[in-house]
Amino acid sequence: MVSLVERYAKQIAGVLSCFDRITIAGTLPGICYADGMASYLAANGVQIFGYPRFVEPMRDEIRANAEQMAKENNLEIEYIRSAGAFRKEDRIKEILHKRGNHPGLVHIFSAMETCPAFTPRHDKATGRTYLKYKEGKCLHYYFLDEHFGLCFLHAFSFAVLL
Repeated sequence: MVSLVERYAKQIAGVLSCFDRITIAGTLPGICYADGMASYLAANGVQIFGYPRFVEPMRDEIRANAEQMAKENNLEIEYIRSAGAFRKEDRIKEILHKRGNHPGLVHIFSAMETCPAFTPRHDKATGRTYLKYKEGKCLHYYFLDEHFGLCFLHAFSFAVLL
């Protein structure tokens, strides 16, 4: 397997070697904050309190895709009940030792971990209905990418707290 540094050597100006991991994060700027999501809902004819039903199919699709990926790769999704139960990196090392270090999907963890979420609210005094940011719990799926190493996916925009 070619390392990330070797693969992109022409585009890399320098390397910091003191870190054991790097976080690459992406976002959907128009909907990553409560007012942005509320605007998106309004533009698409979805009422604020319809948000939970609106995001359900997307959440279910992410879950179904993870389950399909596991099935196609003869893996079981390992649910982690407690955040401190074990180090995910150590578990991946064990699995890699058994299966070998070849590219492809290695393992999927499913863990309820903290993530940003929105909750619908109505202010009786002003008559305003809106979404409010709130810490929530979302399913996170962990996988090992041949280029980026251990990665995870969570659908924070699709989390809802009532």
